[in-house]
Amino acid sequence: MAIVTADLVREEVRAWLADNWDPDITLAEWWERLAESGWAVPTWPEEWHGRGLPRDLAAVAMQELAAAGAVGPPSGLGILLAGPTIIAHGTDEQKRRYLKPIVNGQEAWCQLFSEPGAGSDLAGLQTRAERDGDEWVVNGQKVWTSGGQLSELGMLVARTDWNAPKHQGLTYFALPMDQPGVEVRPLREMTGRALFSEVFFADAHVPDAARIGELNGGWAVANTTLANERAGLGSGGSGALGGAFPGKKAGFLDRRVGDLAGGAPRGGGAGADVGSARSGKIFSQLAKELGRNEDPVVRQHLVELYMLNEIGRMTALRTKAAKAAGRGPGPEANTAKLMMSRITRLSREVGLGLLGPYGTIMGPDTPGGGAVQEMALFSPAPSIYGGTDEIQKNIIGERVLGLPKEPDPYRGKAFKEVPRNG
Repeated sequence: MAIVTADLVREEVRAWLADNWDPDITLAEWWERLAESGWAVPTWPEEWHGRGLPRDLAAVAMQELAAAGAVGPPSGLGILLAGPTIIAHGTDEQKRRYLKPIVNGQEAWCQLFSEPGAGSDLAGLQTRAERDGDEWVVNGQKVWTSGGQLSELGMLVARTDWNAPKHQGLTYFALPMDQPGVEVRPLREMTGRALFSEVFFADAHVPDAARIGELNGGWAVANTTLANERAGLGSGGSGALGGAFPGKKAGFLDRRVGDLAGGAPRGGGAGADVGSARSGKIFSQLAKELGRNEDPVVRQHLVELYMLNEIGRMTALRTKAAKAAGRGPGPEANTAKLMMSRITRLSREVGLGLLGPYGTIMGPDTPGGGAVQEMALFSPAPSIYGGTDEIQKNIIGERVLGLPKEPDPYRGKAFKEVPRNG
């Protein structure tokens, strides 16, 4: 078997782009070509639309797409979370049904995990699914659902056995969002955007054929999703970036792909880059524009931000190496998630410190175009979404360091016997 090297991947991607990249076709046509080639998800198995490449070589392919000015694979939670979870736990029939529409952008996915009373304690969720023949009837509420209003399908974890302990009575489903029993209400943040939604279920239906994994085995399936989420978030971005948002509701599929190249909407807002691994370069440039690049305190903060970003980058590389070796996301994903929260908080302080009084004024006419101010408003979010910083520390303490778990008088008892709100 020939050894695949970075140079070989680079050469093959360039040759494929020369024959296939056409800015005048639609985004849907381009994503179909990308899906058929395997370059949309190079790390996925070849039989499931990928190339079976390790992470480092997949990164080379993505670099070549960017260098050519081509639109990358679909953004959102389909490729990031749903696809890897279905590959790990789904049947072959489910893989045939769900994976291709993820890769070619025809269907967008959202994550129906958190609830008003079950965020950090996710296993305490109360949305129920009751069997009715070959279907399940779902009732309850989810919250903080990214892209819920734009998604065709949702990764739903619901309680299917109230007599089992809370971690053992959960089941994972691929829920169709476009049905009368599903109501999506966008939640507006203090940034003025509505990236999240709350979702209400009133006798919504999901077929048993859409159950991912074993009945009442949803906690293990959900942990696969969560591990990929933390790894994606900890890599220095939103964890869901790509070429453009997929699905029919977003309205991009019929657009000319060349009009989306290099600047496709990704949903992160004007402050997304400021709170990412690119923040060091952005703030260095801003310091020069404001004449503060020789200030020793400013320089010290910029160096600290650079160091943290480098540590975060190296941690992300360890995460990718673990996945490439078949170990899946490990403790690196949790530490990377904590690092992202720290970088975002430091970015807020550095950015507002550079702006001074301008930091109190929003708008494109301020230095930096208002991105720093929006990032500052958004900065508490990374320490909450994807599992709070406190939860990450608990996981590291208990599962990585082997520290004793806090006492739980209800451990092993039926969920219906556990006191809860509501």
